[in-house]
Amino acid sequence: MALERHGRARLMMIAISTTLLVGLAMARAQQSPSTSVPQADTCTLDPDGTARVTRVVPVPGTISDEAKKFISHSMPSTPPPSLAVQRERTDAFRKGRAAEARKLFPVNIEEKTLGGVRCDVITPLTIPAAKRERVLINVHGGGFVTDSGSLVEGVPIANLTQTTVVSVYYRLAPEHPFPAAVEDTVDVYKELLKTYRPQNTALFGTSAGAILTAEVAVELRREGLPLPAALGVFSGAGDLSQSGDTQALYTIFGFTGYLEPPPKGPFGNEYIGNHNPKDPVLSPLYADLHGFPPTLFVSSTRDLLLSGTSILHLAFLRAGVDAQLVVFEALPHAFWYDYHLPETQEALDLMAKFFDEKLGK
Repeated sequence: MALERHGRARLMMIAISTTLLVGLAMARAQQSPSTSVPQADTCTLDPDGTARVTRVVPVPGTISDEAKKFISHSMPSTPPPSLAVQRERTDAFRKGRAAEARKLFPVNIEEKTLGGVRCDVITPLTIPAAKRERVLINVHGGGFVTDSGSLVEGVPIANLTQTTVVSVYYRLAPEHPFPAAVEDTVDVYKELLKTYRPQNTALFGTSAGAILTAEVAVELRREGLPLPAALGVFSGAGDLSQSGDTQALYTIFGFTGYLEPPPKGPFGNEYIGNHNPKDPVLSPLYADLHGFPPTLFVSSTRDLLLSGTSILHLAFLRAGVDAQLVVFEALPHAFWYDYHLPETQEALDLMAKFFDEKLGK
């Protein structure tokens, strides 16, 4: 996930896209303390403030037993394979995890084309009359280069909210860099506005989808379109011009796995393409956020995008937006992809409750 700067940036986004690996049922060797493993904390500072640290971090007693086992698994510390292999593995994960989701959260799924974009329309088995005029739009995770989250994200939320979810299969980088994903999502939103009122519509996503959620909101404002009633930014970022602090601390698995110091410049060059990384649509931190809809931000303390999520949340607060931030203890990036964790059920319930409360009657 040695490399030139562009390669590092590309692999950072691939690392984000491999959220899928968190839940793979694979053998993982557990590390045990030995004389070769640091047993004490150290920290030295370079003149520019760069920290070089070693930390001994006990397993916290504040998380579930399932979560304790989850974070105690070691992952390979070798760089990730090629993008083609990443996509192959991601597709296998997504299909398996989507099948698991449908067993745990029964729904109906129909593939449709909306606004010229392929989508899955996910409908609960029963939709109360009060919720038939509502729709939630999901944009999946996958680092903008793979699809790790279609159905994995949308199925549980559709079931728990008893609301139709439209999962968007937006175009992927590097074949289709920014603004392709934004354009596709906006096209779907425009099509849905023909049937649903904006006050009955919400937009949400995880990882790349969380970044895209904020980007699309900025683009809707730019085009003079009505904003949805609520946004869900679940482990994202609003500034692609620079890496956040936690990207230097964590992999997508938390402490374990391959970690390289993040680039000093933009990250995600394959998605950014030739655009200015401080373009306010590409990096909503630089946009006018005043008047944005209520937004729920979710992250965790070992999430590599915790910094990005919290920085964007603060920007929303500064703009007077009704913005909530929920941070779970000790878990890694997008842990809610793994349904067996009690914390996942709690996170999904929080997300569902938020949308139920914010969408119009």
